[in-house]
Amino acid sequence: MSTARTTLRRAGAATTLAAVGVLAAAGVASAHVTVHPESYAKGATDGVLTFRVPNEEDTASTTKVQVYLPIDHPVLGVLVSPRDGWTAKVTTTKLKTPVKTDDGTITDAVSEITWTGGRIGAGQFEDFDVAFGQLPDDTGQLAFKTLQTYSDGKTVRWIEQATAGEDEPENPAPVLKLTAKDTDPADSVPVTAKNAVSGTPSASSSDSTARGIGVAGLVVGVLGLGAAVFAVLRGRSVGSRPE
Repeated sequence: MSTARTTLRRAGAATTLAAVGVLAAAGVASAHVTVHPESYAKGATDGVLTFRVPNEEDTASTTKVQVYLPIDHPVLGVLVSPRDGWTAKVTTTKLKTPVKTDDGTITDAVSEITWTGGRIGAGQFEDFDVAFGQLPDDTGQLAFKTLQTYSDGKTVRWIEQATAGEDEPENPAPVLKLTAKDTDPADSVPVTAKNAVSGTPSASSSDSTARGIGVAGLVVGVLGLGAAVFAVLRGRSVGSRPE
């Protein structure tokens, strides 16, 4: 019996360590503020950007999120989707260079969106959806600098941008890549509840990889525990057979 218990304890410990390890890896991969999808075609129209904000603090809640939209390459026709418990304030700025569109000349654009009133607790995240009428076609990427304020007064500034040949900065700004206009539209699918139900790819590749690793680790752990239980039961069965 002591050998059987030891085997089960070891198998259970291995399963727990595997689960904790893979879940921790998944958390690290998605800890910072991100924008989804990761890319859109240059000049894309009538789409949705989702800003995913995870809470990194164990003892405080996120109570304010400020997303700054670039004005040098403005996003036109911005509309904010309502989010339960949160109030959105939209700030517009006059453009130095007006943008000509099929619907006329645009002289101002949204430069900041601030969400307040809600709370993101420890171990939780919130998705904030922003619809746009048109993305710029004169740049390769858009950086959305973001400030995340906690209930204890701490503010995390997600404003850093990586440069070629360097590792990702400690507090990276959410970055949307703008690809050639003939890019497969399947690569630029917004994150929505409908996509989640239908199975359409929507989250970033890093998040998907982390979840895949987590599931694989849990499966391996469960299989290991099952094998240990089977071995114990088989040993009992052999020991109880008549000579």
